[in-house]
Amino acid sequence: MLYYFDMKTLREYIAEASEKKIAIGHFNISDVTALWAIFQAAQGLQSGQKTPVLIGVSEGERAFIGVPQAAALVKSIREEFDYPIFLNGDHTYSFEKVKEAVDAGFDSVIFDGAQLSFEENVKQAKQCVDYANEVSKKTGRDILIEGELGYIGVSSKVWDSIPEGASISGDALTSPEKAKEFVEKTGVSLLAPAVGNIHGMARVGHNPHLDIERIAAIRQAAGVPLVLHGGSGIEDDDFTKGITAGMSIVHINTEIRVAYRKALELTLQKNPDEVAPYKYLKEGLKAMEKVVSARLKLFNKLS
Repeated sequence: MLYYFDMKTLREYIAEASEKKIAIGHFNISDVTALWAIFQAAQGLQSGQKTPVLIGVSEGERAFIGVPQAAALVKSIREEFDYPIFLNGDHTYSFEKVKEAVDAGFDSVIFDGAQLSFEENVKQAKQCVDYANEVSKKTGRDILIEGELGYIGVSSKVWDSIPEGASISGDALTSPEKAKEFVEKTGVSLLAPAVGNIHGMARVGHNPHLDIERIAAIRQAAGVPLVLHGGSGIEDDDFTKGITAGMSIVHINTEIRVAYRKALELTLQKNPDEVAPYKYLKEGLKAMEKVVSARLKLFNKLS
C-alpha cells in the first residue's frame, strides 16, 4: 500500500504505543459492515489526535472478502480520510499465503506456526521475514511480520470449556528464553506469545487471567513489541496490566461477532419482512461500533 499523506508507518505507531504503555486495537472483519463500524468507532474518539487502528482478516475471512479487495477497502479509507487505519493478515499458516498477503499490499502478516515444532516454526517464520524484507526494499513499503509462539487455540467462538491443547498455565506457556531465541533466529518485528490468553470467549464469566509477570519478562527478553491474541472475554484489569507489561497490540474478534449477530437477530425478529440489507444491517453496525469504541478507549487510556 502506498501512503499519500504525511502519516507515520504502522511500525512507528506500534513503537509509540509501546513507549506510552498503550495498545493499538486490532479488530477482524468479514464484511464491509464491520469495517465501517471499526473505522467509525476509531474516528469518533475524542482524543485530540487520530487513534490508529488495525483491521484483521484471517485466511477464512480473506477467502470470503477477497485478498486484493480487503487491501483496496482499507487503502481507500486511509486515503480518503487521511486516517491511520492499517491492514493485517491475521493467522496465516503457510509461506504461500503470507506471500499472497504481502504482494496484495497488506501492512503486516502473522505467520502462525504455533502448532509446528519450534525448529520448523523458526524456519518458516524466517522465510516469511526474508520475503517481506525483500519486498520492502524493492517497494519502499514497511511490511511487518509477526511470529506466534505457544498454542492458544485456533477458533473465534464462544466456548464452554478451554479449547483442547490451548496453553493456559505453567510450562505450556511461552518462556522468555524461547521467545528471545525465536526472535533472534527469525527477525520477526512482533511476537504473539501464549500467556494465559485463549482464542474465543467463555460463554459465562471471563476468560482465564493473563500471566502479567510472564508478559513483562517476555517483552524484555524478546526485545520486540508483543501482540495479545484472544482478547475477547478478558477482564479490563487484565488488559490494563498486560498492556503496561508489554502488549502493544490487542486482538478482538469474537466480541464484535457476537454483538453483530445478536443485533441482527433482534432486528430481523422485529422486522421479519425487511429485505434490504442496508436497513437490517444498521443495528449490527451500531452494536459493533459500540464494542470497538469501548475497547479502543480502554486500550488507549481514554475517558
